[in-house]
Amino acid sequence: MSTTALRGPGAAAPSRPPAVRYTRGARFLLLLAVFLCAACGLVYELALTALGSYLIGNSVLQTSVVISVMVFAMGLGSLAAKPLRRRAVGAFAVVEGVLALVGGLSVLVLYAAFAWLQLYTPAMIVITLVVGLLIGAEIPLLMTLLQRIRRQEAGSAVADMFAVDYIGALVGGLCFPLLLLPTFGQLRGALVVGAVNAVAGVVVMLFIFRRQTRRFVQVGLLSGVTAVLAVLATAYVLADDLEVTARQRMYQDPIVHAETTPYQEIVVTRSTAFTGGADMRLFLNGDLQFSSVDEYRYHESLVHPALSEGRGDVLILGGGDGLALREVLRYDDVRHVTLVELDPAMTKLARDFAPLRELNDASFADPRVRVVNADAFNWLRGARQRYDAVIIDFPDPDTAALAKLYSVEFYTLLGQVLTPRSQVMVQSGSPFFAPKTFWSIAATVEAAGYTTTEFQVDVPSFGNWGFVLATRGAAAPPPLRLAPDAPRLRYLDDSVLKAATVFPVDRRREDVRPSTLMEPTVLEYVLDEWKNY
Repeated sequence: MSTTALRGPGAAAPSRPPAVRYTRGARFLLLLAVFLCAACGLVYELALTALGSYLIGNSVLQTSVVISVMVFAMGLGSLAAKPLRRRAVGAFAVVEGVLALVGGLSVLVLYAAFAWLQLYTPAMIVITLVVGLLIGAEIPLLMTLLQRIRRQEAGSAVADMFAVDYIGALVGGLCFPLLLLPTFGQLRGALVVGAVNAVAGVVVMLFIFRRQTRRFVQVGLLSGVTAVLAVLATAYVLADDLEVTARQRMYQDPIVHAETTPYQEIVVTRSTAFTGGADMRLFLNGDLQFSSVDEYRYHESLVHPALSEGRGDVLILGGGDGLALREVLRYDDVRHVTLVELDPAMTKLARDFAPLRELNDASFADPRVRVVNADAFNWLRGARQRYDAVIIDFPDPDTAALAKLYSVEFYTLLGQVLTPRSQVMVQSGSPFFAPKTFWSIAATVEAAGYTTTEFQVDVPSFGNWGFVLATRGAAAPPPLRLAPDAPRLRYLDDSVLKAATVFPVDRRREDVRPSTLMEPTVLEYVLDEWKNY
């Protein structure tokens, strides 16, 4: 980083404007601008990583690419800012105006690139480079301006600058998940931050250094920031329409509900199925969770074999749509059901959205049900009640956050809430499309001390789909059967279950590794096997 305070002995000093007396609050205002710009910069970085995780998945890769590209670009931006120090006021105002425009529109542009052009990754890298270059140019210019207000020894000036910069980054990092996302959402949140960035970078600079800035430069910079704010305001007003249009582009059927939560994007579509009835589909982060035409095949297979033994107290992990819960509540001797779902918006939707409430038979209104909105892994660490049956209905482990729910450690924790006769059912992905993933999940359950029975069923909207039925510490694999008093089912009976345990030659058990927290091999498998679908 090169500044007037850090130049070496004998180096040519940049020309300085005539001595100017600054107001007593000038230094404070400049450090305030440093604080705000640092907060905005970190929000842009977090917004890019969050959007990539929502749209593409693989949050570790998305975070790594954004951070590494941005840090690299910041270094280039710092070098590129060296010639600009002679006109630091105007240069900084221009840098912040462009950064406000690019950063504020970044989420909107990338969402459009994903929806219409299918060019998300190249567009993300370009935008990250530009944002990083502009952020990198900030500190050299700010250091020059800080020294103009009051000359300091180099180490002291650097300490003051970076202390404020890091505090601003802390505040921005906390505001993104706690304030911006819940209040404005991703698209509008980035636009709001862009507006703050523009005001902090341009208006504050011109107020502090107005005596050193020529009139026509002031007019030009104020006109520029006004134009930037106008563009951001227009995008803010149109954000809902733009988001709806882009989102609809990604889905074949009309969208009847959509929301972005701190955890995921929830989309519900509705159309007319080939059968002539309604086809309602739920998508989480773009991944299909069910189709109302055939979801009963999936949920009957997930629930009823696990309830063939004891079922007085049942635990459901995931399953926030209430469809697995609907099947559990069909047994009159179920005394109590605890459903643990991370996202409260999902369980609220299942309760309040009429088409989904009708599909799950208003299962959340049953007095036997207790809903816990919490991370299942952390909830299990403090759980003490024991359950006769456990239904695990998580999405496929295509992110690091989900992979931990398919780990040896997770299934070991689960053991502390089981009785000696408890049965556990795990949705395990597709044995046809992702055989390594499927058999890795089975191997992981076994590595945690369970015996397992694997089986597959046909769900037309998903294709071939697999499950793992497990008991802990038993000598023999659990039998795959229905309870004698099972309700009348639309898809399953004992003969279907018997056939479901037979895997074709090309999809039988593979030599795969179990997955752990420190070595999430299931994430590696699922990303490799689903990348072409």
